[in-house]
Amino acid sequence: MKQIHHLIDGAEVAGTSARTSPVYNPATGEQTGELALADVGEVDAAVASAKAAFESWRDASLAQRTKTMFAYRDLVDRNADAIADALTAEHGKVKADALGEVARGLENIEYACGIAEMLKGDLSVQASTGVDVMSIRQPLGVVAGITPFNFPAMVPLWMIPNALATGNTFVLKPSERDPSPAMLIAELAQEAGFPPGVLNVVNGDKVAVDRLLVHPDVKAVSFVGSTPIAKYVFDTANANGKRVQALAGAKNHMIVLPDADVDLAADAAVSAAFGSAGERCMAISVAVAVGDVGDSLVSSIRQRIDKLIVGPGNDPSSEMGPLITADAQARVADYIQQGADAGARVVVDGRDRNFDGDGFFLGASLIDEVTTDMSVYRDEIFGPVLSVVRVDSYAEAVDLIRTNPWGNGAAIFTRDGGAARRFQDEADAGMIGINVPIPVPVAYHSFGGWKDSLFGDTTMYGPEGVRFYTKAKVITSRWPDPATSTVNLGFPTNS
Repeated sequence: MKQIHHLIDGAEVAGTSARTSPVYNPATGEQTGELALADVGEVDAAVASAKAAFESWRDASLAQRTKTMFAYRDLVDRNADAIADALTAEHGKVKADALGEVARGLENIEYACGIAEMLKGDLSVQASTGVDVMSIRQPLGVVAGITPFNFPAMVPLWMIPNALATGNTFVLKPSERDPSPAMLIAELAQEAGFPPGVLNVVNGDKVAVDRLLVHPDVKAVSFVGSTPIAKYVFDTANANGKRVQALAGAKNHMIVLPDADVDLAADAAVSAAFGSAGERCMAISVAVAVGDVGDSLVSSIRQRIDKLIVGPGNDPSSEMGPLITADAQARVADYIQQGADAGARVVVDGRDRNFDGDGFFLGASLIDEVTTDMSVYRDEIFGPVLSVVRVDSYAEAVDLIRTNPWGNGAAIFTRDGGAARRFQDEADAGMIGINVPIPVPVAYHSFGGWKDSLFGDTTMYGPEGVRFYTKAKVITSRWPDPATSTVNLGFPTNS
């Protein structure tokens, strides 16, 4: 069985806490690994290594940091298949989704390769007589990332490239459910030439998280996960004087207007709701059918679900893989029953699919005639369940988004440019899609939601990521007029 330890000061370090956690292959239900869970001492060792490395890394030239980042980009690109295979083995997502995850992570490394341009300061010459004013940005020190199971390679790459490129050192605490992809990308960073201690990985659970949140040498914490944990991370780290960005849960709505291309909308709904088995914070959870489009939309989605191939991620024919754990499988199945019990119409019941073996599989489900008081609407299910809510007007549809506690992403499908322009202004969400179901920004913009989908005021990666991992400094300087200087600078006395 694979033993998974920590990466501290550039080397693999065996766990000493005697506490472990199983790692499974979700497609078979078989335990394939045993993860060492860090104790407080191991977290402290990782932070100490990062702190010791910071002084020299912050002074490394922009040219050196950029060269190392380019080398890292090349290694991740050349090892994309290996990272994707690790994703499939421990998360379960199909190969196409896994490769897509690596590609989106790679975008963030490429963005960080341009750090020399992004760290250029501002200068005002002669702000007053003989006075110049300059603004610069400097690294924070040791920063930490706590990342979720659903994107175990991409989300760390939302954080690590910008943090390192701006001169910080990093301690990563990946999900204990699928830690190998994060370990692999950290090992590639060592191979790329990042000095020992610049990037460390401590595997663990709440013990490790809590220590990072209060450690006096950790200056900032980045987090992606569920809303309750995001709030806990934000409150705890903030109370301990740390800068925090905490991205949380979602209930993303996709509005379909009567004039929409129904085939396009149905294709989008299926890919957005069931890709990665629905285990993503940008998944479409609610399709809002406006007016008389409901029947044709539901029928079109059902036809596509019937053709959806669910199977092991390493099977090239599979289009959707298993859920991450048996508990997740049971929890999502229970939500389907709750919807039926509340009076919704279960058009496609994923529990009816039969699968060989002991994998954590559940078929895609479509639930129609859902109302806002039902648990399938209120809760973040985080699985392959799509609810359909029917309303009479655009205004009612937008009001659903406005009154929902989350505000991560929202989409509209329409041929009407006027409606689309109204929607991009009126929808209360941080990321908006127009005929695009999952509007995840490219790496040179930033990712983050509104309301209970984000704690703190800084979103992830892109320009906001650079701002988060740096602090501003303004320098005001006065120099004497060369003509009156007591030092002979070679100027003519009559100049």
